[in-house]
Amino acid sequence: MLQDSMMASSDGRSRDLVSTIPGAGWDFGLDRHPYHEIERPFGPRYTVYNRRLMACEFDKIDTEEGYWLLRQKAAVLNTGEYPLQFEGPDAERLLDLLFTKDFTKLKPGRCGYGIPCYEDGGMITDGVVLRLANDLFWYAQADGDFYSWARSHARGMNVTISDPDIYVSQVQGPLSMKVLEAASDDGMPKPFGYFGIARVSLGGQEVVISRTGYTNELGWEFYTEPHHDAQALWHHLQIKGAPYGIGLHGLDSMHIRRIEAGILNAGSDFDRFTTPFDVGLGRFVDLEKADFIGKEALVNASRETRLFGIICPSAEPHIGAEVEVSDQPCGVVTAGAFSPFLKHGIGYALMDAPDSKEGTAVRVGCIDGEQHEGTLTSLPFYDPDAEIPRGKRVDIPERT
Repeated sequence: MLQDSMMASSDGRSRDLVSTIPGAGWDFGLDRHPYHEIERPFGPRYTVYNRRLMACEFDKIDTEEGYWLLRQKAAVLNTGEYPLQFEGPDAERLLDLLFTKDFTKLKPGRCGYGIPCYEDGGMITDGVVLRLANDLFWYAQADGDFYSWARSHARGMNVTISDPDIYVSQVQGPLSMKVLEAASDDGMPKPFGYFGIARVSLGGQEVVISRTGYTNELGWEFYTEPHHDAQALWHHLQIKGAPYGIGLHGLDSMHIRRIEAGILNAGSDFDRFTTPFDVGLGRFVDLEKADFIGKEALVNASRETRLFGIICPSAEPHIGAEVEVSDQPCGVVTAGAFSPFLKHGIGYALMDAPDSKEGTAVRVGCIDGEQHEGTLTSLPFYDPDAEIPRGKRVDIPERT
């Protein structure tokens, strides 16, 4: 049974995605990323994310094959992340007001994870803040309504908030750094540590890159700006990355890995009704800094998490389905997939109250329409110290 929740999706047997067809009209407000024509021959099926089209799957690229490309080689996803630009003497001041983390400590050339909240502590979205200079920031946000919120709180400040028309693409996987080293005209940028920023020449085009991603694999992201020749840039990456197996994959493939990694999705795993503490993100709330929107509410909020992983040996948990303990509904599935690496169903459960514990036996609604036995677990499912994205763990998993 599905809960009546904003997190509910389809019935688990079908879903509604966007495809490209001949004609014109009624796609107003939807943006194609610069690599749309690169993806077209593979038969992409898109979701709408920040009013941008992001490929969920491809007719000619199997989802599990895409997952293993990510785990064993180098996989590219052209994302729907939406960078906003904050520029001016008060840019730092505004961002420090908007986000729960202290961004006065973020140095130029570094990134930080940013969560904006409403006054009641409910989450708006999340994303990565890039500090390109003392008074210049990009916020590559997840899906959500943030631009108007930021504008409304910038009154009286000397800061310009704009849409620089930038698109974010990820190169992720154990061979992704070899791709970067081969593709960079000047070799591997140094320094380029975890959550670092660099400007590199890729086939003669200067491109901003960051040591970030949405997979907890080793990887980097590149930012395609209006002045770039996107076709030439992709051609260069494809040629230089060919020895390392570089290829496209869709959101469905990455979705499996992000669940394994305990990475959350804005609007489904958290929303305006959850605080960062509710979903295990309390470490990104700095209650010691002077002030930020939502601080008063978060100071008085419960510090206990309500979000857990689900281990389901016999089926794939269905987003929006009930989670039961002792035959009583007590939570909802916010994410679900089958893990080819772990070889069982995995997902997230957002519990109604913070009294559940790791190891709790549950019954979970799954995509076959039935309830299945499961167990609550802590997140992530493996690599709790994030050694893989930091490059400290370099073993490549075998496909069995």
